[in-house]
Amino acid sequence: MSESVRPLFCAVYTRKSTSEGLEQDFNSLGTQREACLAYISSQRGEGWTAVSEHYDDGGFTRANTERPGLQRLLEDIRAGKVNCVVVYKVDRLSRSLLDFSQLLEFFDKHSVSFISVTQNFNTKTSMGRLTLNILLSFAQFEREIISERTRDKMGASRMKGKFLGGLVP
Repeated sequence: MSESVRPLFCAVYTRKSTSEGLEQDFNSLGTQREACLAYISSQRGEGWTAVSEHYDDGGFTRANTERPGLQRLLEDIRAGKVNCVVVYKVDRLSRSLLDFSQLLEFFDKHSVSFISVTQNFNTKTSMGRLTLNILLSFAQFEREIISERTRDKMGASRMKGKFLGGLVP
């Protein structure tokens, strides 16, 4: 590594919406982590180093940012321990445009780069920011479509008199 290369202390953030399969030795979180670590390793010549802390949120929805792994990551960024966040896919961090833009603002405030391994972009470039905004728009759209479908199905089931769970009246 040359002296002009600024070291990047990279944190890998992983998330899985459901807790299904988390008890397995190697699960979705492990798959995401491996891919991210391989990417960081490929950038070693640019000064990238993976931090040893694990920032994993298994069984947590992306609906909000109140996830223990994410909150620990944000604390470590505030403490200056992390200056690069690496995820497998953008939607592992959030599918909400509002939450995502607030996280990116936080990252910018602390001079933290955000990297998506499978979507291959870096928020330090204008093209990376444009790509991210397009991807986030589609992720939010997908979330809203899923919500609409669920609501429509529950409404149709109610109209047919089907029991949807909860306390029996």
